[in-house]
Amino acid sequence: MNKKLAAALSGGAVLVLTLSGCSSDDKSEKVNDWAKTVCDQVQPQLQKIANANAAIQQQTADNSKPADVQRTDSAAFQQISQAYKALGSAVDSAGAPPVDGGETTQKEAVKELNASSAAYANLQKKVDALDTKDQAKFADGLKGIADELNKISTSGDEALKKLQSGEVGAAMAKQKGCQKPKASVPPNAASQESESPSPSASSGKKS
Repeated sequence: MNKKLAAALSGGAVLVLTLSGCSSDDKSEKVNDWAKTVCDQVQPQLQKIANANAAIQQQTADNSKPADVQRTDSAAFQQISQAYKALGSAVDSAGAPPVDGGETTQKEAVKELNASSAAYANLQKKVDALDTKDQAKFADGLKGIADELNKISTSGDEALKKLQSGEVGAAMAKQKGCQKPKASVPPNAASQESESPSPSASSGKKS
């Protein structure tokens, strides 16, 4: 019953800064410095999103208990919401990137990141409100949440795409901190690692 939710998450939850490395002549050291400032703060948040995604994906079995799915999804949405809020703060505190139109691009990106944070917080409330005693109703409720998740991940991300384009995007793509991470904890523990998952943690050391 959670498969649609997992599919929606895998398609959009890590829409932020999943950059492919691209070569570009560095015309400005300032652009690289700006990218490093942002990406150093970004990595822990991308890690949280990856871990939350992994937690939801684990609860995709048809025999998963509604209460377990609800608990996992709620914790994951809270984690993703907090991560997006922190990403918005990171881009905001870094200041405008030193390129033409940088201030506008930065403000729009921060606005979009904060909107995503609010959207995931709202999804958490909706998951918490689902009736786990009625499996059919619960499944219908999850389907509605998955539909909303698809909308969140496919609409309104133009500001982020713009931030990740051109000279700024090329500089960010070279930063290790802006590379898409893999979940650093086993899926069944990801929802418990909501504060500060370690990118270096092995899959067998956390529970």
